[in-house]
Amino acid sequence: MKEIILKTTVGVCKYEELTPADCKLVDAARKATDSSYAPYSHFNVGAAAMLTNGEIITGSNQENAAYPSGLCAERTALFSAGTRFPEQAVTAIAIAARNEQGELPRPISPCGACRQVMLETESRHSQVMRIILYGKECCYIIEGGAKELLPISFDANYL
Repeated sequence: MKEIILKTTVGVCKYEELTPADCKLVDAARKATDSSYAPYSHFNVGAAAMLTNGEIITGSNQENAAYPSGLCAERTALFSAGTRFPEQAVTAIAIAARNEQGELPRPISPCGACRQVMLETESRHSQVMRIILYGKECCYIIEGGAKELLPISFDANYL
């Protein structure tokens, strides 16, 4: 049997080590947790997408008593960006989360559905996005885009 070895490179840094532009994006994601509607899980997630025109579009998770009817912060932000600025690529996305105790010490990672939407967003504009995952103790930076989070992925080439 042949093996395929997959490798993902993740940069790890403190918030204070981020560039001013990255701090602005992360701060927008942290602020977006305030608009989260999470009465069931009490797990508030915010996302902020930076567009090529400099706009920052935010989104937050929106829960529903019929659980599958809710939507994650990342998809809310990316779909909003695609609707408001369909010709603008997303150059970076930051994601932050908090629970009832406050901001999480370690970064969270996007769910599979959000990873797939991130991949499609990159494909739509032929633009890889930087991914910044925020935690109080450290941040993860993925320079290689959604393929780093979803290395064996489904895309339009299969259709």
